[in-house]
Amino acid sequence: MVTAAPADERPIGAGMRSILIVYHSDTGGTSQMVEAAARGAAAAEAAVEVCVRHADQAGAEDLLRADGYLFATPENLAAISGVVKCFFDRTYYAVLDRIVGRPYAAMVCAGSDGHNAARQIERIATGWRLKAVAGPLIVCTSAQTPERILSAKRIGDPDRERCAELGATLASGIALGIF
Repeated sequence: MVTAAPADERPIGAGMRSILIVYHSDTGGTSQMVEAAARGAAAAEAAVEVCVRHADQAGAEDLLRADGYLFATPENLAAISGVVKCFFDRTYYAVLDRIVGRPYAAMVCAGSDGHNAARQIERIATGWRLKAVAGPLIVCTSAQTPERILSAKRIGDPDRERCAELGATLASGIALGIF
């Protein structure tokens, strides 16, 4: 996993542009997607720092320091995970009107559909007035039984490549000032 110095250790105004990836993963699927996206962003030959934070560790200060965002969540009961929802609840008003226009993308590891979880992230991002740089990337695991829903997930190479491409696109656009 690509990581950066904790938010309180990162010098403000260090000159390097950055992406904050905020995620939660119950069964490992979302984690695999995030790892691929972070690798893609880091390999984009762009001078962009990639900071990966679990949703329960990320805060408003992380959002304020980043130049762009990638939000990743499993689909839980046709919604974003409770941990990701808690992240948005804790940070929403603290950064409202302070991150307007910054780019973002979203990834959902879904058992069946994922569109409602993606819509929830889009609505929050709309409230923050963020700029979507791509449509939501949804990986469907087709987990439909209690056993499959709760079991460890394995994201295939084609889907991990899509995640890496999204990370690289976000990093390149931020580095070039396109987003």
